Formats: sequence, C-alpha cells, structure tokens
Amino acid sequence: MAVVFTLFLSLVCFLQLAIRTHAAALTTAIGANERTCFYADVDKAGEKIGFYFAVQSGGSFDIDFEVKDPNEKVLLDGKRERQGDYVFTANTVGEYSFCFENDMSTLTEKLVDFDIMVESEPRRDPPAKPGQIADQTSALEESIFRLNGMLINIKRTQKYFHTRENRGFDIVKSTKNRMFWYTVLESLAVIAMAVIQVYVLQTFFTKTGRRYKV
Repeated sequence: MAVVFTLFLSLVCFLQLAIRTHAAALTTAIGANERTCFYADVDKAGEKIGFYFAVQSGGSFDIDFEVKDPNEKVLLDGKRERQGDYVFTANTVGEYSFCFENDMSTLTEKLVDFDIMVESEPRRDPPAKPGQIADQTSALEESIFRLNGMLINIKRTQKYFHTRENRGFDIVKSTKNRMFWYTVLESLAVIAMAVIQVYVLQTFFTKTGRRYKV
C-alpha cells in the first residue's frame, strides 16, 4: 500500500511540474532581408522564460535577434549571433515578442531552430500534518525536480549535437556543389583548349601560298 501511495504522489508531483511548464520548439526559415517574430504569453509576474535558438544552415550561420516585453522594452538583443541560450524573469504580465532578422544577407536564407519556454517558479506549501508522509512528499518533489533539471541538460546537449550535425551537413553540401561546378568549368576549359589547338593546327597546315610559273 505504501508503494502505491508513493507512486501516486510521484505522479501528482510530475503532473504539477508539467502544468507549470509550457514550451514551443519550432524550426523556421528566414529569407534574405526578412524579419520574423514569435510571441509567448505570460499569465503572472515572476514566471521564468527560457529562450534558445541556433542557426542550422545558411551563410555564416548567424542571425540578429531581439526580445521585447509587453511594454516594447528590449530585454535581449544580439547581432550576428550563431546560437544562444537565455533564461530571464518576466516581471510584466502580457505578450513577449521574440524576433529574428536576416538583414545582413541579400540572397541567403537562414534556417533557425528555436525553443521558447515559460515556466512558473515551484512553490512549496507547508504540510498540513508533519510526519512521515510529508517527508516522503518533500523527498519525492526534490527527486522530481532533480530529474527535471537532468532532462533539461540532456535536451540542451541533444540540441547542441543536432546543431553541429546540421551545420556540418550544410558545409558538406556547399562543398559538394562547389566541387561540381569547378569540375564542370574545368571540363569546359579543357574542351575549349582542345578546339583551339585543332583549329590552330588545321590553319597552319592548310595555309595556301602564292605559286609562280618559270
């Protein structure tokens, strides 16, 4: 019976933690000279906002970004950043904007992977009756919060390797295209040189001179 009760408390704590946190992980393509914004709502002051982004492909893998609060106050900004991971406290209730701008590129499209997470601060209520059950609940909450932190670290590590993989693939693809066009130009140059040589030799041996009668 104690084991069942412990599992039930674990499930309740996990559901409370899941309700406190909501996130949106997206991937978007930003064209040249384009500005794209995304928005997240904060229901109460004091909530934590996590913002992560990484440029997966395009150009030098850099992008401009800007984060504003509901009063249009700039909280975070950066120029030509390749990736970033930020956590800040939302002191104002309302809609927060997260904007990306690909203003430095004239032709290149950027592919950006980003994650916006709004999380409430965990608040512990004092137990109604002190005793073994309260101690078990507190220990379970501590374990669940530690597991949540470990899962977040694993998620960030996966994002890091995912970004490295995408950037490596983009570099290999770009190098492959360059090698292809270099080979095509080299082949055309060899063919042109062969045609010119044949023309010069043919002109040299078929050149007619003047004939004189004696």
